[in-house]
Amino acid sequence: MRLLVAEDEDPIRDLLARGLNENGYVVDAAPTGGDAIHLLRIYRYAAAVIDWRMPEMAGVDVIRAARRLGLDVPVLMLTARDALRDRVEGLDAGADDYLVKPFEFDELLARLRALLRRPARGSLASFEMDGLVVDSATRRVSMGGEAVDLTPTEFAILELLISRAPALVTVREIALQVWTDESRLIGSNTIHVHMGRLKRKLSHGKACIATVRGQGFRLETGA
Repeated sequence: MRLLVAEDEDPIRDLLARGLNENGYVVDAAPTGGDAIHLLRIYRYAAAVIDWRMPEMAGVDVIRAARRLGLDVPVLMLTARDALRDRVEGLDAGADDYLVKPFEFDELLARLRALLRRPARGSLASFEMDGLVVDSATRRVSMGGEAVDLTPTEFAILELLISRAPALVTVREIALQVWTDESRLIGSNTIHVHMGRLKRKLSHGKACIATVRGQGFRLETGA
């Protein structure tokens, strides 16, 4: 699952990126509002953590611009501004939640999980296919009621495949959504290695991953 962190203070941005990475998320970090809106145009994010005060474009303006572009990414706004009028402005601009600095990282994680559970974000909730269940909020996978132990990378690949099923997902799309530096993967066999391991872990179930040679992969219903 790919997240955007937009924060101009280096220590906070680095702390958030490191902590979210350790919890299994792929993170893009933006130091300015301009960088944030640029990344939002390129990637499909599961959620974004956006600071209010940033160079080039304030976080609240980044959110307004994203909404005008039709981007419905869930947004958690970070700010030291805790007046009622500020909270109202942030939420009216299109933020989904609001966290005041200083904050505890565990609370930020909990708020992100809550955003990802919201039914309105249907593509980011829980998916089921032939007994295979993938829960984006809890990051748990089960097959026929039994837990399936996946690495963070395997989970991210499976989440992408099941959210698009039965459509084809290209190798480039997988690289963009699952890896931070996707350019290194083009021409390598890294994705195919991870996909092979994921296929083996799902081999006892009805849902299966099909390879479309030269194009990508799709999650299909078993016979």
